[in-house]
Amino acid sequence: MAKLSHYKKTGEVRMVDVTPKAVTARTAVARAFVKMGRAVVRRVRRLETPKGNPLEVARIAGIAAAKRTSELIPLCHPLPLTHVDVSTRLRENGVEVRSRVTATAQTGVEMEALVAVALAALTIYDMCKALDKGIEITDVCLVEKTGGKSGRYVRPAARGRTGKRA
Repeated sequence: MAKLSHYKKTGEVRMVDVTPKAVTARTAVARAFVKMGRAVVRRVRRLETPKGNPLEVARIAGIAAAKRTSELIPLCHPLPLTHVDVSTRLRENGVEVRSRVTATAQTGVEMEALVAVALAALTIYDMCKALDKGIEITDVCLVEKTGGKSGRYVRPAARGRTGKRA
């Protein structure tokens, strides 16, 4: 098991010093799923929601959230992001949210990608909650990351799909 880098020997929490780390191109892809009933999916598809187009608003919210990750997660470094993309896809039983974040930096962008999908998913919930309070946000995870000392990581294929195509 790897050593926990955010702790001093005394047990105090610390921000990791990335000064000696090499600046490399880094990318992270994350996903989340917003489970909702078919009736709500139909309303989202037809843009018949009380607050407008939840998918487009969620996309913009995810991009904005990625850019503010270091303000939300206490020990994250502020990073010079070079690209953030958030996409949504309607499925039979909800909305799949994906993000791709890139930077050329001394530390990775996994947290930025995860924050992007989490906030996009929360935005979809907020914009659709009047239609169904039972909406669930599930499967927030890192799908892939590249760059840095540890190199490439690809999440093993999931057992079954989160959502069937709409």
